[in-house]
Amino acid sequence: TLVGAGAGDIELLTVKAYRLLQEADVVLYDWLVNPEVLTLLSSKCEALYVGKKAGAHSMSQAEICELMLQKAQAGNKVVRLKGGDPSIFGRLNEETDILTKHNIPFAIVPGVTAASACAAYTGIPLTDRACSQSVRLVTAHLKDDDAQPQWPNLATSKDTLVFYMGLNRVEHVAKQLIDNGMSADMPMAIIDKGTSKEQDLCCSTLANISSTQQWKSFTGPALIVVGKVVERRHQVDLTLLSKDSILVISTI
Repeated sequence: TLVGAGAGDIELLTVKAYRLLQEADVVLYDWLVNPEVLTLLSSKCEALYVGKKAGAHSMSQAEICELMLQKAQAGNKVVRLKGGDPSIFGRLNEETDILTKHNIPFAIVPGVTAASACAAYTGIPLTDRACSQSVRLVTAHLKDDDAQPQWPNLATSKDTLVFYMGLNRVEHVAKQLIDNGMSADMPMAIIDKGTSKEQDLCCSTLANISSTQQWKSFTGPALIVVGKVVERRHQVDLTLLSKDSILVISTI
């Protein structure tokens, strides 16, 4: 099973993800997965870190696919655990492709993706009937120049824009949007370590983001939200979500 672990907060795991993790013989997990999730595994489960941190991959995608295949062919119940949702910038097709070619049955379990999770934990509405009726999810981590986003299309859109993996490209994103026609006064939010205890938020505008110092100490993973919805943010009380332990999960 290819399973989404949700974004940061361990309690964003789905009940189905929790059950499959407890039943797993082998779990292959990414950098974005909260390490606390590993405490939910059985003592007999083999947990293998397969990296996927931007710029510091411990294994190539081809090696991950091969390892996943080997463990499945050995008769194990394998969980390929990914941060967020497997189908959103998770290289899902590459992994399901090799399983299909080798007749390995698989299923996909969705997870709470970073866009909805980080927006919720910071009080930003991703849509608003007055200013944004749709959302675009964009990767800011590009493999080559030919894969650049369609900046003119994004810049003239009325959608909320959410850029994944964009901490090292904040100023580039702002410049491209301005250069291609978006108002320099458009609000921009950077959410660092969203939904975790270390979550931090910086709100500015496209024009002022370069001179805003707060986000420059962020270490990631980070998400960028661009749109009028940022101005409609209201302060949320995260203490209403906090727990001293994962007691609720552990008693399912």
